[in-house]
Amino acid sequence: MSDRPDPLRLGSKAPNFTAETTIGKIDFHEFIDFTPVCTTELGAFAKLEPEFARRGVKLIGLSANSVDSHQAWIKDIDEVSGSKLTFPIIGDKDRKIAYTYDMLDHQDITNVDQKGLPFTVRSVFIIDPKKIIRLILTYPASTGRNTAEVLRVVDSLQTGDKNKVTTPINWVPGDDVIVHPSVNNEQAKTLFPKMTTVKPYLRFTPLSKDQTSAA
Repeated sequence: MSDRPDPLRLGSKAPNFTAETTIGKIDFHEFIDFTPVCTTELGAFAKLEPEFARRGVKLIGLSANSVDSHQAWIKDIDEVSGSKLTFPIIGDKDRKIAYTYDMLDHQDITNVDQKGLPFTVRSVFIIDPKKIIRLILTYPASTGRNTAEVLRVVDSLQTGDKNKVTTPINWVPGDDVIVHPSVNNEQAKTLFPKMTTVKPYLRFTPLSKDQTSAA
């Protein structure tokens, strides 16, 4: 593994792979639709899975262990979190997929298993129906991910794609949005009659929650 793959960036096509998971063998490109993903984290995602599913999103997890060990782990996850985890978890004990997706820890040299193989860092990818990576979040191994933020970004991306808008800092569904720069003023006046122009490049408009993917 000395020759590292090209780094993934927003807008990169998500690399395909086949893998054994807790629900059987999958072809990733056949599985994904609009896909984002330890014990507390997976339990939290399992609890939110109905919200992701309502938005047309599939969840899939990856762990640097065998599929067999995951079956017992899922029982622990459900017991600890009070969830019922049903989405697949990929068994990536040889780190091939983690390597392809640049999920290995290069900062903490102690973050390795008993064989000295590096564990994965806590990464989240959101991949759209065209298999394009729209979000990459990477947390250190010591820090749990924020499931609410992942869901918020899904809402932002889907709402933006549908309505020709972008979302400002700390946006949640129901807040004002920004008219996309590609929409000229004449189009904007028709599409967004309640638009307010703060600067020529900064135009806000109300967008009710029922016009977002959170509705």
